[in-house]
Amino acid sequence: MRRIAIVLVGLLITGCVPGTSPEDEATDAAREKARRVLNVVYDGRTWSAQDVGHLAADLGKVEVMRVSGVSTGAGDGVRVVVRTSGSAFEGWGNEITVQRCFELRFKGDAERDEDPREVPCPQGEPLKFEPWPKTPDIPPERLEKALPRVPAGGAADEAKVRAAVASLRLDPAIRVEFMTQGGVVGVVLKVKPYLSEALDCVLARVAPGRTSVWSPSRIQRMPGEGGCSAGNAIDPMPPPH
Repeated sequence: MRRIAIVLVGLLITGCVPGTSPEDEATDAAREKARRVLNVVYDGRTWSAQDVGHLAADLGKVEVMRVSGVSTGAGDGVRVVVRTSGSAFEGWGNEITVQRCFELRFKGDAERDEDPREVPCPQGEPLKFEPWPKTPDIPPERLEKALPRVPAGGAADEAKVRAAVASLRLDPAIRVEFMTQGGVVGVVLKVKPYLSEALDCVLARVAPGRTSVWSPSRIQRMPGEGGCSAGNAIDPMPPPH
């Protein structure tokens, strides 16, 4: 019994499982940080190698030391070597910290939660990445102010609506679409943010008695949902449940 008590006290002091060392525990803690980065960045979409490395670096939990491959959808996918640290207790509250490097694999068939493989740390400083491409802002307030108002019983004039939109001098990256149907003019202003699947878009409906400007829900702005279409501006779909 005395021997068992001594072993239990030792486990409480060191925090180690029998057969492991404090360095092993610290390495496992570092590996867990790398695994979390893998799980957050990995989403099954096709990313370029540069973007994968940039996304991992933006999380701030690891340092990106090396990126290889072309994209997550080509060849062997993308490999990212990250450097991180882990800590464990040794002896009477003595904390040790280790620095380790792990290789993260990003590919369409890669398993989530797979154990990152420990690798030698590359020489040199962590990689630095340029800022992400900026998504131009769509100005709904300015659009609403510029659009014409049509009296009840009248009909919207697409030429006047086009002129009003042109007066905003929008960023060339913002696509503009118009549609006229039954005296109503629909307008779409849309742009695709670099990292998002959903479009940014603002719709306008210039109709007799009322001019409306709004942005559809995110679900409706996803690919294939039709929320950012001129047809939806003319005849708005109901909000999702």
